[in-house]
Amino acid sequence: MKKDILIVDAYNMIGNWPDLNHLKLTDRLPEARDELLNMLANYRKLRDAEIYVVFDAMYVPGISKSYKQYDLNVTWTNRDETADSYIEKLAKQLQTRFTQVTVATSDQAEQWTIFSEGALRIPAGELLRDIDRAKNEVNQTAREFADKGLVRKSPWNDQQMYKLEKLRDQLMDQPDRSPHPKKRHR
Repeated sequence: MKKDILIVDAYNMIGNWPDLNHLKLTDRLPEARDELLNMLANYRKLRDAEIYVVFDAMYVPGISKSYKQYDLNVTWTNRDETADSYIEKLAKQLQTRFTQVTVATSDQAEQWTIFSEGALRIPAGELLRDIDRAKNEVNQTAREFADKGLVRKSPWNDQQMYKLEKLRDQLMDQPDRSPHPKKRHR
């Protein structure tokens, strides 16, 4: 089974995801970056993939740096290096027979370059839908688990619960027959 790696073009996601783009447009770019990392960290917990998040240094000039945050590999490119060129090199480096690289970007030129290297591509909107779908699946599983938890606290096993339900249904179907007969007074 191949190892999955997801490389995310960070500013491309911020520009294409409505909530994050709103933060960016209202001069709250640091919040948008933090929220992106938070969303991807939660997604990482649900998906068995290593995630690389690449920020272009054009918005925060400085020295290139890479670090781990929330179990994500976060990279800021050099001032003279675009996120696209960094992602292309990283995808080429990581793509092997045993590793499947997927790049999240809506940049058409970037998608074709990545595809030519053997990596898969996923547009920003599709990744957001996948994140939402995974979150909904977890919420549904949590609700089901909580429901079962209520039953698990019962001293009755499944077979006993079934018999009790049948007995209840039988008793409900019998009018004027109570399990406790009324005492007659003389």
